[in-house]
Amino acid sequence: MKDTMNEVDTEVAMETAETPMIEIRGLTKSFGTFQALKSIDLTIAKGTVFGFVGPNGAGKSTTMSILATLMAPSSGYAKVDGFDVTEYPAEVRKRIGYMPDFFGVYDQFKTMEYMHFYGASYGIPKQEREQLIPQLLELVNLSDKKDAYVDTLSRGMKQRLCLARCLVHDPDLLILDEPASGLDPRARIEMREILRELKAMGKTIIISSHILPELAEMVDEIGVIEHGQMIAKGNVADIQNRMRVKRILSIRLIGRTEEAEHWLREQPFVNRVLRDERGVHVHYGGHDEEQAELLQQMIGAGYKLISFSEGQTNLEDIFLEITKGGEAIS
Repeated sequence: MKDTMNEVDTEVAMETAETPMIEIRGLTKSFGTFQALKSIDLTIAKGTVFGFVGPNGAGKSTTMSILATLMAPSSGYAKVDGFDVTEYPAEVRKRIGYMPDFFGVYDQFKTMEYMHFYGASYGIPKQEREQLIPQLLELVNLSDKKDAYVDTLSRGMKQRLCLARCLVHDPDLLILDEPASGLDPRARIEMREILRELKAMGKTIIISSHILPELAEMVDEIGVIEHGQMIAKGNVADIQNRMRVKRILSIRLIGRTEEAEHWLREQPFVNRVLRDERGVHVHYGGHDEEQAELLQQMIGAGYKLISFSEGQTNLEDIFLEITKGGEAIS
């Protein structure tokens, strides 16, 4: 009877076509008097690559740890593929591959031994592991290091090895906490290409990173978290439109740059003004007509412009604009 009831419980929680991969409602987490998460709500559809953006201590790792069943929430709930992370942790773990912001490897193992160790931990038969592991090492570009000891690998190689470890049981969801942390530019490019392949394979990926421009190239949606609160979520274009931050205007002029900075702050459609040795940079929400009028007025006010250029805002610009006010963007 007990086995039958367990089967019924599992069937109730099994996925349907409409079940999101991640569903979080009212999620809070407190450590004594410190509230790390403050009523987080988040839904991520299957097959989505979701970028989790926020400064250190914002609550990204806490949220990911709860999703990975490593930490219990204080209130609210989180579900993975329909399974509550508190009530069904074993079912959740079957479906996730978790890569924390610090990676643990066993230096005395060779690469193949390391992968076999984790494959055996998931109950994968040896014959199946012998076929699977070479494929995973090829995916993360470590085939030529299969007989190398782990402690001889570079940091980037160890990061890729940890990613291969996360994939050994073919999870539907990858939770990657700062996977590019501490990597040199070439290693970051290699990691980005691997994540693109995983996206093409239909994996759902939630990834946090401080490498914001590169993250924007990979994700379908972003969530900006600060002080334990989700202050913006959606795709980059939607958030950009809601904030009316459409472009960056870069203006070089002769002298009076500080005065020009203050003048620009008072103009319509100007969201933010930054000044450096190259000139004045304006986060601008107006259309072409308003932009032309702004430049005409600037010249009419006696400012001597040397050059003018414009570009689309990127994820880093949006993050700076959102976190400047600290208010939720809905």
